[in-house]
Amino acid sequence: MTNYNKDQIGDLLNEMTENMKSSPIPVTIPPPSFTTMKAEMVEYIKNKSLIVSFPVEEYQTNPAGYMQGGFIAAAFDNAYGPLSYLIAKRPTTTIDMNIQYIRSVKIDQIIKVEAKLIAKGFSTLHMSAEMIGDKGKLLATSTTNLLVIRIPGS
Repeated sequence: MTNYNKDQIGDLLNEMTENMKSSPIPVTIPPPSFTTMKAEMVEYIKNKSLIVSFPVEEYQTNPAGYMQGGFIAAAFDNAYGPLSYLIAKRPTTTIDMNIQYIRSVKIDQIIKVEAKLIAKGFSTLHMSAEMIGDKGKLLATSTTNLLVIRIPGS
């Protein structure tokens, strides 16, 4: 089992992005949504899991002052996306994503999303994830299925 730190993960993604430059499908790594949410890849276990951290900021809140559900979904998606890319070595697209909201997510904390590969098929990936608050409490869980995009000539 190979573990990668955040610098090594960045190197892996940069190498994959370089390899995709001749692809007919444009790939932007990291995507704008990842950058806007100030996401940071913390740890990658090769072909198994990825931990991504996110600061919870005021612009992400609902009227009650907690992280809005759409931003919680975006945090999960911003963990699934890089993990799927690292595993499949090509772009993927989400087929479905289910989220279970367990606790309110307060602002001014760093949350972590740990995404894990559950099963890999010929053209699909099935993953699950947990969102943990800065005090170690489980905030939300999620599952997803992704389609691996076949690129002509690869």
